[in-house]
Amino acid sequence: MKTLFITLVLSLLVLSVIPGVLAVNIGSGITPDIITEDFPPMVWMCDDRVVTDDNTEPGRLGTETLLERINNYAFEGESIHWTVLVMDKNGIDKVQDVFATVGTTQGAGNDIEVNCQRIGPDDGHGIPKSCNARILEEELTEFDEDVMQFYSCTLTVETADSMAGEHFVTVEALDMDGLSGTMAENEYWYFNPIIALEIVGDLTFDDVRPGTDAYSSTLLVGNDADSDTGVLLDMFISGTDFYDSSSSGAKCSDDTNKLSLNAFRYFATNGAYSTTDDLGIDIPPDRGDRFADPEGYVNIGYGIGFNDPTPFYDGFEIVQQGLGPGGYYRGNLLAPGAEMALTFKLSLPEPCNGDFDTGSIWFWGEAI
Repeated sequence: MKTLFITLVLSLLVLSVIPGVLAVNIGSGITPDIITEDFPPMVWMCDDRVVTDDNTEPGRLGTETLLERINNYAFEGESIHWTVLVMDKNGIDKVQDVFATVGTTQGAGNDIEVNCQRIGPDDGHGIPKSCNARILEEELTEFDEDVMQFYSCTLTVETADSMAGEHFVTVEALDMDGLSGTMAENEYWYFNPIIALEIVGDLTFDDVRPGTDAYSSTLLVGNDADSDTGVLLDMFISGTDFYDSSSSGAKCSDDTNKLSLNAFRYFATNGAYSTTDDLGIDIPPDRGDRFADPEGYVNIGYGIGFNDPTPFYDGFEIVQQGLGPGGYYRGNLLAPGAEMALTFKLSLPEPCNGDFDTGSIWFWGEAI
């Protein structure tokens, strides 16, 4: 208390000897320089990415979803669908556009092919773990409608005139400042690959004696698609009856001038599989049951076009061996550059007369 008393006295004495000075308020300030980060949009792919078939030629499974497609190729009319989460810390309303792009390089800046659609805010369950939404080490679990939005994106493959060859595909978000971000999962697709079959060899039977079996030289039937496409072909065989194009008084079966397709059989090998133990599944009854004879040769069903006049699945496969998921036979699939070997047997009836040179045996390959 004594020290405080002395201090007050000295202060009063100082003031008393400066005449004309009044008490005033003095202040000074600074203007802050605040720069808000221009946050580029972030895009995360969530859980329901699907690839769907077109509406013109359904595959073996007959489902909209292309569950059989195991390589990255797609044809006109097929679609790729993603649900994505977009975030912009500057505000979701600053996001100008969200779209799927197709181009030759990864990342932002490729050609815009389709706009994505907002599908509403969170449904009350937060951000799905499948989105794996993270900013560096921070995991985002709560949905904030001020800075986040879900979008639905569907890219449908166009004709080969505008979409052909190998491309990167991704989803990109663009904000009003021109900043953009893409989902991490850039996909790589071969659009509208050209598919083709190659047949090496001839099917010729010379001087066959009626009432005997004759064997052809071995033919090779191959998948002639470009190796980069990865197109797998499911293989089928069909045929017609045969006729003599000349006026020779032909007669070989059924008391008429035709050679029945039922006189032909084939033996096929593809890797570890062959028709020796063919499963003989469900050939339509109007052509008789599919079966391999004691030598492993299988009969051929009637058909002049794919699935014409009846569906080819489970009946017209070249090799019915290695039945796997989805009803596909492993022994019946050909990768690009791969080949099956087929040998034909003709059981010529007796009596038989004529040179039968009109008619066809067809090979078919369906991209799966």
